[in-house]
Amino acid sequence: MLDLEMIRAAATRLNGRVRRTELIPSHYYSERIGAPVWFKCENLQRTGSFKLRGATNFLLNQTNELLRNGVITASAGNHAQGLACAAQQEGIPATVVMPETTPLAKVLATKGYGAEIVLHGTGFDEAAVKAQQLQVEQGSLFVPAFDHPLVMAGQGTVGLEIIDQLSDIDTLMVPIGGGGLVSGIASAVKALRPGVRVIGVQAADAPSALLARRKGAPVTLAAAHSLADGIVVKRLGEQTFPLIETLVDDLVTVEEEAIAQAIVSLLEKGKLVVEGAGAVTLAALLYGRKKLASGNTVCVLSGGNLDVQTLARVVERGMLAEGRFLKVRIELQDVPGALAELAATLATLGANILHVSHDRRRADVPLGRTEVRVELETRGPEHIKDILEALPAAGFDTELEP
Repeated sequence: MLDLEMIRAAATRLNGRVRRTELIPSHYYSERIGAPVWFKCENLQRTGSFKLRGATNFLLNQTNELLRNGVITASAGNHAQGLACAAQQEGIPATVVMPETTPLAKVLATKGYGAEIVLHGTGFDEAAVKAQQLQVEQGSLFVPAFDHPLVMAGQGTVGLEIIDQLSDIDTLMVPIGGGGLVSGIASAVKALRPGVRVIGVQAADAPSALLARRKGAPVTLAAAHSLADGIVVKRLGEQTFPLIETLVDDLVTVEEEAIAQAIVSLLEKGKLVVEGAGAVTLAALLYGRKKLASGNTVCVLSGGNLDVQTLARVVERGMLAEGRFLKVRIELQDVPGALAELAATLATLGANILHVSHDRRRADVPLGRTEVRVELETRGPEHIKDILEALPAAGFDTELEP
């Protein structure tokens, strides 16, 4: 059973092997939310997430006999990199089975830590079946992603660090996927500061913990997809579930738009690159249905593995959600100077043109007219409202693009 002594023992083992990540205050978010806000930056951990802690602690507790044929796991993300790095540090051969759809950046990052990569299947479930087959064939040791006391103890060292860095914490926001991180952190924090309110946060499209709490037992989701892919788990762990029920005071979910906005906000205001799974805690504070922050509030930013292509899409989506980005379709007279007149009008309105598509050859555009699709950078919802009112008033036939 997981307890404080296990977590303290894990901290001793991990000393020098993992980074003691920073706990930083945010004046901007403290003012915006109305309570002191702090960020526990596991996005700055080696491999870009907290997963290194649990994987390393698990390996350090195994015998040489169990490790003689190496270790294996299935993962498409942070657990893959965490195990690969932990195995490399200990000189243990590692195999990671990843879905064929895994982004190349994640494959190369995991391979860069010395793991053998096997691409199989279109999703995690198929990759996991393949990993189990290879485990039997190789006689290797399977390393669970979250549902094991040694893994949870490793993740719980995050909680020890938080208490050491901010002893008078009042509220703690933790992402929940399979439950290993929140189980470990809550076990440490509640043992040392029983009065701390621990709040678990999930993506609304993958609410395995919330549904398990309502039913009183883990449930299997039919489907689960989210921008916060690091916490998309169809079923909560059998061992993490009772700990969450005992130690986590509240469970909340956040919508996809809120996650995107939180990622963009952390980039712009916090100067931090945080993946969707790590940004859900701030998303809950900023856009949740109820006030969650009370006293010193710590948000665990669990990871920062956000590839460039996803980042580009998220920034655009976040800007749209915040009213910072506008797409419109406008029909103009097909005469010289019409496009210049539109550009001048937009300049007067203070809208920055990011992209223009000018097409007079579409069959559904009347003769003598031309279609222009414009992407604009705006200052917010009120600015968008002003633009959409001013363009028709200036004689431009305007239609909002999805």
